[in-house]
Amino acid sequence: MSDAAIANGAPKNYLNETYGLKSWLLSLDHKRIGIMYLITMTAFFLVGGVFASMIRLELMTPKGDMFEAETYNKLFTMHGVVMIFFFLIPSIPAALGNFLIPLQIGARDVAFPRLNLLSYYLYSFAGILALVAIVSGGIDTGWTFYTPYSSTYATSFVSLALVAVFINGFSSILTGVNFMVTIHKMRAPGLTWFRLPLFIWGLYATSLIQVLGTPVVAITLLLVVFERMFNIGIFDPAYGGDPVLFQHMFWFYSHPAVYIMILPGFAVISDVVACFSRKRVFGYSFVAFSSLAIAVLGFLVWGHHMFVAGQSTYASMVFSFITFFVAVPSAIKIFNWSFTLHKGSVQLDSPMLYVMGFIGLFTIGGLTGLFLSTLGTDIHLHDTYFVVAHFHYVMVGGMVMGFLCGIHFWWPKMTGRMYNEAAAKLGVMFIFAGFNLTFLPQFVLGYMGMPRRYHAYPEEWQALNIMSTAGASVLGLGFMLTIGYLIWSLFKGEKATANPFQAKGLEWDIPSPPIAHNFEAIPVVTWEAYPYGPEDQAEAASAEAAPEHAKEDEVV
Repeated sequence: MSDAAIANGAPKNYLNETYGLKSWLLSLDHKRIGIMYLITMTAFFLVGGVFASMIRLELMTPKGDMFEAETYNKLFTMHGVVMIFFFLIPSIPAALGNFLIPLQIGARDVAFPRLNLLSYYLYSFAGILALVAIVSGGIDTGWTFYTPYSSTYATSFVSLALVAVFINGFSSILTGVNFMVTIHKMRAPGLTWFRLPLFIWGLYATSLIQVLGTPVVAITLLLVVFERMFNIGIFDPAYGGDPVLFQHMFWFYSHPAVYIMILPGFAVISDVVACFSRKRVFGYSFVAFSSLAIAVLGFLVWGHHMFVAGQSTYASMVFSFITFFVAVPSAIKIFNWSFTLHKGSVQLDSPMLYVMGFIGLFTIGGLTGLFLSTLGTDIHLHDTYFVVAHFHYVMVGGMVMGFLCGIHFWWPKMTGRMYNEAAAKLGVMFIFAGFNLTFLPQFVLGYMGMPRRYHAYPEEWQALNIMSTAGASVLGLGFMLTIGYLIWSLFKGEKATANPFQAKGLEWDIPSPPIAHNFEAIPVVTWEAYPYGPEDQAEAASAEAAPEHAKEDEVV
């Protein structure tokens, strides 16, 4: 839509500019592509959740009485593959990043709209291939596809799953390139690097990892496919290969991939903390550069996954030290968010509750990671449920909480509708309580020596496993409640104003939902990022003290 067309009449928003499924499936609008990513990822999340539920049901009893060992292997493999490659890695960058980056930098769209649509279809096609592999017989290697089992002994459907992940890697690379070019070249006049929202800094650091790291794992998985097809000796020692080489190549990407998952969560939290404390983020430049530091240092710590794999003790000592060091940029973020909240006018709306949950759960995940970074304790805890609990505290407690925080914060902007705040707060409590009840017992199980990926265990561990399964039920209820009231809001929710949270940022200066090409005229930025001041805190305090009917009168 041209500027002249916008000037001649009331512009339609991106949701209703044109109707029909075809107009969505062929749309080059970054907002529609972000919404399509969100819908598709939610479907994959539900599929992965079903596998997780089946795992927890099996583990309620010490004996493997629901599934055979081979079936259980397929369940935890398919849970990992679906959740990691088709939900956790692309969720915030592909969904929220696609929707928000042009809005936050004052652009009409991303730099390469057609490439953006191609990225979505590559992701969707890869997901379909993975689901075909699942329904055709399943995958039983674990989500890490360790050789020589994956290259020699595993089922034939492993090759199809490897090809699916390989294709999905192209989607990730193209998205990263698109975002980097967009941020470099399409910022509004006056929007210098140190006026950018920290959400943009986080997504930029994520894009660096996607572009530099994803080709390595793509080539690695392709080599496994070639070894399976042609018996080439790359990783299989029977043909002169080296299985430890696979681990080096796989974890060179897959540990930075942890930061592909968590850096976008950090990015969301920074924006929400500033809004709901009515303060500029404390140490803005430190928080911005800490994202880049995490992206760089993340490529130097892959060996801590291999302390018991036979690598040199001296190499393990170096990897252990760097792993401790990489925690520093993450700690900078936690401390700076805490200082931002200090003496702020904190409003405990549902997005802010997700922030509180994120900080608490991610801190536990980070601190327990130190036990796995230490050579002596990792030998005892390696491949136990301690690792499972630590990973989920970082990924679900961190990234998923950050994702839900961002969804709740920008939902009115994306849909033009408000969700039910009481239901949202109830959902936060269910998710937080259910998550801790699920995974805290697993730390104890891991300390006691329960190995992961086993479907049978000694009877003395049953009580803790029952607690974990009960917690998973509460957690699942929280997720379903959240999906339910968000869908309800699309039809019955109150219409949102342009800026329902009184936030600062270019995306909040345009209607909710945005018009088709975002801005009637490209804005000129003359202010710093997060220009909250004492007057904002005073306004927030007076709004909090106002009677309920007065608040209702403010809603248009």
